[in-house]
Amino acid sequence: ITRLGLPIATEFLDPIVPQYIGDLVTWAAIGARTTESQTHREMTSGLSMPVGFKNGTDGRVQTAVDAMVSARHPHSFLGIDQAGMTSVVKTTGNPDCHLVLRGGIQGPNYEARQVAEAVALLTRHDLPPRVMVDCSHANSNKDPHRQIEVWKAILAQRAEGAPGILGAMLESFLASGNQPFAPAADLRYGQSITDACLGWDETETLLREASVRQKPAMLESKP
Repeated sequence: ITRLGLPIATEFLDPIVPQYIGDLVTWAAIGARTTESQTHREMTSGLSMPVGFKNGTDGRVQTAVDAMVSARHPHSFLGIDQAGMTSVVKTTGNPDCHLVLRGGIQGPNYEARQVAEAVALLTRHDLPPRVMVDCSHANSNKDPHRQIEVWKAILAQRAEGAPGILGAMLESFLASGNQPFAPAADLRYGQSITDACLGWDETETLLREASVRQKPAMLESKP
């Protein structure tokens, strides 16, 4: 994928894996359940790519903001070196972190008012005042097809000139839906065995719509 020139995004779950694949990853996420983890904040401080911290499962944005503040400072933690040996890893801090809004137990948080509140909170902490919106998880109530509604709402905010949204995430795979984990011979190729996803045909339609709707704004922004 890297040789094709396509960027790769992933969620880092532990501080070991980045030592092996970090040079191939363009963007990384820290999930809602690990944003509070000091280990993941320390790890992020040593990553060489932009990292998005998701708000907690309770919907609190402050949790992710605290993580961003921590990750932009230097840290030392136990990890591995380039030879795979246990070592103390010293980092310089990661200034390229941002917030990902994914909703919470109280419901979605992608509406314009909620985005503005998040941007204001980031500004108060001297952090980049822009957010990414996760169209899945609590923002779609875990219904993959409701991601389409969220996606269109984000495009509408962008079209209205909302400066606080830097991008959006979709849970997408080749085939829509999901399937239970089973022996390989019984699995349907290209369908998720975890969260239910949009299919590629639906994803392509959304991407083309975004391209058409964003093009005028991009042209206007050119000097």
